[in-house]
Amino acid sequence: MFPSLPPITRALIVANVAVFLLEFLLGEPMIAQFALWPIGPLFHPWQLLTYAFLHEPTNLMHIIANMFALYMFGGALEIYWRQRGAATFYVLYYFVSVLAAAGTELLVLSQTKTVEPVIGASGGVFAMLLGFGWFFPRDRVLVLPIPVPIPAWLLVTLYGGVELWLGVTGRQESVAHFAHLGGMLGGAIMLLLWRSMNRDRTSQPW
Repeated sequence: MFPSLPPITRALIVANVAVFLLEFLLGEPMIAQFALWPIGPLFHPWQLLTYAFLHEPTNLMHIIANMFALYMFGGALEIYWRQRGAATFYVLYYFVSVLAAAGTELLVLSQTKTVEPVIGASGGVFAMLLGFGWFFPRDRVLVLPIPVPIPAWLLVTLYGGVELWLGVTGRQESVAHFAHLGGMLGGAIMLLLWRSMNRDRTSQPW
């Protein structure tokens, strides 16, 4: 199953797993330098991207869930764009979403005066979920704890609503819910850009 992954998605998964293993060797220095910290003495510009390759070393399910979602939704999106000669757009889609997730979370951290690191590929993964629901809305997906397959558009709606509720109510404080929403926002902007490009017959594929 893994070799059937399209190359960019495969590379992203391999990079995340490699960094996860590296965290076991280097420990806290990895978090200190490459996690996303609030604007201040611990913040560095590269953290806007590097945080998305870090995962909690003591929480194996964190990286498993993210990588499975990247495989499931990202792989389908890469194939879709690759068939249209737009593989580069897929790369842009992922990393713009990661940046949008980082920017959203930094804004929230600045408003709440919270000083804690943000790690994980979830911002990009939520953008992949949104993109899958956009292009394949009627495809049915089985995601626990929902006991039956549901249409992709409904899954996106439920996840977005739950993340907004959890973020506003402050539940699950250890989870960056607004980063997830920021990733979806970045993905939405890129999808609208794609639709605009697709309407223009004179545009060259990215």
